[in-house]
Amino acid sequence: MPIYEFRCSKCNEVFEILQMSAEDEVEMKCPHCGSENFERVLSTASYAMGEGKGQAKGRTVQSRECASGTCSTVTLPGHTRD
Repeated sequence: MPIYEFRCSKCNEVFEILQMSAEDEVEMKCPHCGSENFERVLSTASYAMGEGKGQAKGRTVQSRECASGTCSTVTLPGHTRD
């Protein structure tokens, strides 16, 4: 059940469209101004910090020196690709 995020070209409103299945007919227009001229935008990620068995408690931040100054790597809880 994907959620798609869009930005309206007319009013600059960012909105989501939820499509439950491929057969669903979804109204594809801006809920703010009604325009049908919009573009898909990169969605922000969301995560929940759990304390389940074997899970990291929250995020960790690792800082190091790099060519442009100080760089940080943020590790979020959950599965990672190897």
